[in-house]
This record gives sequence, structure tokens and C-alpha cells, in this order.
Amino acid sequence: MPTRKQRKRRLKELRHEWEEVYVDSEGRELPPEEVEEILPARAPAKTSRTQAKTKGGRPQRQPRGVRPPSWRRVLKRAALFAPLMYIFISLIDRETSAVANLLITLQLLLIFIPFSYLMDRLTYRLWQKRQAKVST
Repeated sequence: MPTRKQRKRRLKELRHEWEEVYVDSEGRELPPEEVEEILPARAPAKTSRTQAKTKGGRPQRQPRGVRPPSWRRVLKRAALFAPLMYIFISLIDRETSAVANLLITLQLLLIFIPFSYLMDRLTYRLWQKRQAKVST
């Protein structure tokens, strides 16, 4: 959904007629035919971005694919969240020892790791079903 600013800009573009005006060094307007003779021929666009433009002139956005689930990625995620879990547990319960907080963190990781893998797997399967539906 476009923002209010984008809607206003789009309405303004539709409200006004824009045309290219060429002015020579003396300040006179030139017709487009004379400008084509003066200016060198433009080279075709090099980037593939211009080829993928839509009707509105905006580049098409390629849908981002979902990678298949992997234990390596899940373990990296767990390694990222483990210190955060430990800090959070330490801040919540300041009376328990560091060893007790570490054990609680390990228990949470034993739940987090398989759950994270299952969520990745669920996401990947849903994405595959959606892609199969689009292609048929």
C-alpha cells in the first residue's frame, strides 16, 4: 500500500503534463527534431535494471526465495541468541548464581534449537507450496 506521500506524488504526476523542452545557448526553445540533429545518438541502456522496469517505470522486485532448512543455520542462530538469553535471564533473576543462569539458558536452548529448525522447515514447505501454486 503506497504511503500518503507516494499517493500525493502519483496524483501530481497525473495532474501535470510533462514534456521535454530544449533550450539553446541563446535561450530559445528548440523543437525536438533540431535537438536530435545536435545531440549525439544516445547509447542503449547497459543495465539490466532498465529492462526489468514495469509500466510505472519502477523496477520489478524479484521475490526473495526461502532457503531449505539446515542444522548449521539453526546452530548459528542459537549461538547468536544464547548470550542474549543468558543476559535476559540474569537481569530477570538477580538472586540466582551464574551457574544456575547458565543451566537455565542451556535448557532454553534445548527447546529453541529443534523449534527453530521446525519453523524453518514449515516456512520452506509453505513457500514451496505457494511456488507450485503460482507456476500451475
